[in-house]
Amino acid sequence: MQAKRLAIINGDDFGYSCGVNQGIIKAHEEGVLTSTSLMVTGEAAVEAAAASRSHPNLAVGLHLVLVCGRSVLPPDQIPHLVDSRGQFSDSPAIAGLRYQFHPATHDELRREIRAQLEKFRSTGLPLSHVDGHLHMHVHPVVLNILVELAQEFDIRVIRLPAEELGMNLRLDGGRLLTKLVWSGVFGGLRRHGEKLLKSHGISFADRVYGLLQTGCMTEEYLLGLIPQIKADLVEIYCHPALNGPPGAGEAELAALLSEQVRKVLETNGFELTNYNQIRK
Repeated sequence: MQAKRLAIINGDDFGYSCGVNQGIIKAHEEGVLTSTSLMVTGEAAVEAAAASRSHPNLAVGLHLVLVCGRSVLPPDQIPHLVDSRGQFSDSPAIAGLRYQFHPATHDELRREIRAQLEKFRSTGLPLSHVDGHLHMHVHPVVLNILVELAQEFDIRVIRLPAEELGMNLRLDGGRLLTKLVWSGVFGGLRRHGEKLLKSHGISFADRVYGLLQTGCMTEEYLLGLIPQIKADLVEIYCHPALNGPPGAGEAELAALLSEQVRKVLETNGFELTNYNQIRK
């Protein structure tokens, strides 16, 4: 008997802005989007949480923000993580090195991660999964903290990016150097994460698509990607948006609304689902 094939289509940055919220809700109501990840310190986070309560089939996870965004805790409680305005570094590389090699950041990270999990819990929404802005959640120090807090906050699933470089380059050969670097770095982080999560009974998808094509998950790309996927439990994440500057958000929203994309998922045996439904 052929294994059931499951596809989770996730919209990141829920709560970032009203336009992002509108794009995610539209993609869920009219398209293939089944899941989203909430930035609890986003400008439109309250609106996002309210919208998700009226869409019970939309699974919502935490989009942990530890770079390029705002903290939950005030700056005086986490001075090694944020500036005087409560803003994290805008450089993932600099933030990652600081979190790895500056011991003073470790306790502050633990407190800020707990604060973001608590703020998510205060919405009353069931926690579908945890992922992170610019994937800072797979940083070894951060991932270890999430695992430590998993039982307390009922973290059952954590995103581990994993996609085939060769497949991506056949579909879109642009940004070669960036893709080579990201594939190497996140491939190593994936291997570390798999061992850690398996040892603690935390789940993750077989493949997660979006990292190498960030901002360019168009209809054309998805139509080329989906027939080549070999895994049976996959997550595809995008950044749909409405009413923002013309560009990636609207193109990715159009891809999620595409009947051709829905059809190619069906013809390749994928059932649309989310982590909440899988858990049930």
